[in-house]
Amino acid sequence: MTQRRFTGWHMTGILVAFFAVVIGVNLFMAREAVGTFGGTVVENSYVASQRFNHWLDKANAQKDLGWTVTATLSGDRHVAVYAKAQGAALDDAVVSAIVRHPLGRAPEQQLAFQASQGQWISSAPLPPGRWLVHLTITQGADRYQVIEALQ
Repeated sequence: MTQRRFTGWHMTGILVAFFAVVIGVNLFMAREAVGTFGGTVVENSYVASQRFNHWLDKANAQKDLGWTVTATLSGDRHVAVYAKAQGAALDDAVVSAIVRHPLGRAPEQQLAFQASQGQWISSAPLPPGRWLVHLTITQGADRYQVIEALQ
């Protein structure tokens, strides 16, 4: 049995194949990253940083309300919202929501809610897929905002 020698051509072939795979994977990943990102997180990061303390103050005031808010998706894809303050349902609150696709691939939609036995049910179902539900619950001068991811 004769052994074949490892020559410079073999090494050249290995290097070319290695870098072809690396470059091919990088091109594929770059194309997927650009093709699947639907927008920006904030329009201007400097302005967002200036508003950060205001957002923290609003979050602390909202936490001081002591409200517990939960949003779920029913089997027929209607959004159900449950809101309580110190264990009691917020029966006289007003609930509104805007739903957005996480990557901005679908247009945002406004949801209307109807109160029903301590919960609020959306009038229209959500289309299939993942959605971010931006809930706003208002009771008198108190306002509670939360973002829930539903699928």
